[in-house]
Amino acid sequence: MGNRIHVGLLFGGRSCEHEVSVTSAQSVLAAIDRNKYDVTLVGIDKAGQWCLVDDTEALFARGWVDSAGLSPVTLDPQRRTLLIQVRDGYRPLDDRALDVVVPILHGPFGEDGTIQGLLELAGIPYVGAGVVGSAVGMDKEMMKRAFRAEGLPSVAYDVIRRSAWDADQTEVSDRINGALRYPLFIKPANLGSSVGVVRADGPNALPGAVEHALEFDYKVIVEEAVAPCREVECAVLGNEWPEASCLGEIRPGAEFYSYDAKYADASSELIIPAELDDATTAEIRALSLRAFRAVEACGLSRIDFFIGGPDNSIYLNEINTLPGFTPISMYPKLWAESGLPYAQLIDRLITLALERFAATRQVRSALE
Repeated sequence: MGNRIHVGLLFGGRSCEHEVSVTSAQSVLAAIDRNKYDVTLVGIDKAGQWCLVDDTEALFARGWVDSAGLSPVTLDPQRRTLLIQVRDGYRPLDDRALDVVVPILHGPFGEDGTIQGLLELAGIPYVGAGVVGSAVGMDKEMMKRAFRAEGLPSVAYDVIRRSAWDADQTEVSDRINGALRYPLFIKPANLGSSVGVVRADGPNALPGAVEHALEFDYKVIVEEAVAPCREVECAVLGNEWPEASCLGEIRPGAEFYSYDAKYADASSELIIPAELDDATTAEIRALSLRAFRAVEACGLSRIDFFIGGPDNSIYLNEINTLPGFTPISMYPKLWAESGLPYAQLIDRLITLALERFAATRQVRSALE
């Protein structure tokens, strides 16, 4: 293997964004420099089983879903290596430790700090935000609280928990109707890719929208819509001194940028660079860096904005600490337009992960 860096590419997962993760992993695998990196593919199926996946298998090529017929693996934190299941237990996959993990996972059990915590305990460097940044960035309620604490502009919102909704739907609905103006967007608090998002144009639509969103999470965010609205995104890259990319604008083919509009509807359009004046561009890039630091992100994030309303204001929508890496995803496209091609972007992310790991090892873990 020479001096190649051993990369564990972790993909799939238990969330509703499993298929997006698989497509992202395929793209990363196709672009990564095999002369510099030795890649081991580890898939997590929808039941949570970890298994070894051969990148030449047609199973992976057509869209990996479950672990049937594949070898289960687990992580050995002491040796930073993978153990493969055999008849009488587990044995090391080989003698090579994992130098770094690239977690191409989206949504709960991957983007929310859980995998990050496991890798921290195992002492393995990994791409992306740490436990705190991942958890805050995933939970839209905590994320919005962090943004408000930093004085970042956002739309009016409220939070509904299932316990309160089940106890008294009328009371919760009256509170929402009295505090927010329609139309509203109702979103699961801990999902991305617009899974479970519903637009409610009036009070009669609110109960059904809340019930739908609560299928995906125990709490939901209810936000005022921005109308008219332009959706603009910025990619951020770095650790202590992050950089902001050029901006991109989304022109969805549907009423809003839903899951289907993102991944199935060819009528949605990405405008890169976004057609904005210099002052607006500079302001959004500056806000992106502030949002990145507000949640303690590192490595990479995509920051999403709305521009609109009666005074054409800028509103910070959300941060995505593990944005999509599919061929049509905004994050790699923005960096390519900014002068950093896909393969070099992957290389830079791995370098940032190793740098962050080295920096954390300078911290004392015990009193002497």
